[in-house]
Amino acid sequence: MPLLILMFTVVLMGLSFHRMHLLSALLCLEGMMLTIFMALSLWPIQLNSTTLMAPLIMLTMSACEAGLGLALMIATARSHGSDNLKTLNLLQC
Repeated sequence: MPLLILMFTVVLMGLSFHRMHLLSALLCLEGMMLTIFMALSLWPIQLNSTTLMAPLIMLTMSACEAGLGLALMIATARSHGSDNLKTLNLLQC
C-alpha cells in the first residue's frame, strides 16, 4: 500500500507542476485513476472479501473519462490551434 500512495503522490505532483499541455494533464489524471483502480483491486484481497464490483465500475468510469477527455482535447486543438493550456482563455467563448 505505501507504493500505491507514493505512485498517487508522484502523479499528483506531475499534474500540479507540469500543466503545460492538455494531453499531459489528461495522462496524469489517467495515472491517478489507474492507481485508485489498483488500490481498489488489492483491497478485497487484504480483507479476504469477494467484492469485485467497485474496481470494475471504477474502471468503466475511467474509460469513459479518458474518451471524453480526448474528445475535448481534439475539440480545443481544432478551435484554438494547440493544446497549450496557457493560451486557452476559458472565459471567452
